[in-house]
Amino acid sequence: MINPNNISLNISHALEFIDGHALNIPTLKILGDNGEILDGATAPELDKETALKIYSTMRFIRLLDERMQAAQRQGRVSFYMQCLGEEAAVTASAAALKHDDMIMAQYREQAALAYRGFSLDNFMNQMFSNELDLGKGRQMPIHYGSNELNYMTISSPLGTQIPQATGYAYGQKLNHIDAATGELASEIENVTICYFGEGAASEGDFHAGLNMAAVHKAPVVFFARNNGYAISTPADEQFKGDGIAARGVGYGIKTIRVDGTDTLAVYAATQAARKIAAEQGEPVLVESIAYRLGAHSTSDDPSGYRSKDEEAEFRAACPIERFKNWLLKQGWLNEAEDEAAKDKIREEILAALKVAEKVQKPALEELVSDVYDTPIPALQKQYEELKEHIKQHPEAYPVTSGRIK
Repeated sequence: MINPNNISLNISHALEFIDGHALNIPTLKILGDNGEILDGATAPELDKETALKIYSTMRFIRLLDERMQAAQRQGRVSFYMQCLGEEAAVTASAAALKHDDMIMAQYREQAALAYRGFSLDNFMNQMFSNELDLGKGRQMPIHYGSNELNYMTISSPLGTQIPQATGYAYGQKLNHIDAATGELASEIENVTICYFGEGAASEGDFHAGLNMAAVHKAPVVFFARNNGYAISTPADEQFKGDGIAARGVGYGIKTIRVDGTDTLAVYAATQAARKIAAEQGEPVLVESIAYRLGAHSTSDDPSGYRSKDEEAEFRAACPIERFKNWLLKQGWLNEAEDEAAKDKIREEILAALKVAEKVQKPALEELVSDVYDTPIPALQKQYEELKEHIKQHPEAYPVTSGRIK
């Protein structure tokens, strides 16, 4: 039968509405709180080297977050956002990718960048916006980017990376399409993963991006971090549907929900999602369920919208401790060596911080030096006007005024 409406032709003679929560979406969980594999669960294949790299990355990010949160309170950096409580979701998902897969992040995925090899110095230089910053000091702190590590530079507006990821992933697919049939001719070498929070899923870009990906079959893994709060807005005030996963099904996208504090479950789900994207050339939605243990950012005070008792309940289910317990059971981790490593990392972070905060800020001309191959007249005029303004008010620009030529 001709079906121009693109619907399931399931004819009924009874007047019946489908309940908004009729779809029962399970949550994948493999690892118990004490590091045991749960009954009926199957652990993914994870070698010792990869497992320890995942753990060391989570451990590093936790310590980095603690130190830089304190640095912001001391006035040494202007802004910071922690990954606290979501280390497993971000790190394990990044570990399940290939190095050349593109990462399009929101702003709480520094663990994915660390897993790929972003150095401690690179983190510090970016946060202090100094002349060694890869972004030339043009971004807010924690708005990282690395061409070498296939990590698209973060932008502050919510959700903008979602349709961008769809377009980028479709471009990755084009070289693998048979020109005669229009079908996928071979497995796609690299895919794109797109991270965002459940709050960003309330933006129009989310719906446009997912629908476009579904229709054009873009090999993108949408990774929704449902951590319970969009700044101060709890999830039950954001939406009434069954989380974010139900929307993936609504757009005709293969979807899975996973315990975001379970390293093994996240790794298995993302690995399987990537396989679908690469082999079948279509999008997948992964919804990670975790809890944002810290404030939304250093500009936020969560005591205004949630209780300490609520935080304590989730703090007890630490994703790093759970994975650590599993590693101990495998005989892959030594408790004493782990504690010694933490002390060393703390020292390295503090030392790197002290160095980075003393490095000069980028020269003023870096504002326009590579926006165009040669600055256009209008941009050059604005730049000259800016220089004159700073010269007239040097007290307002103490760092920059002394370096203007």
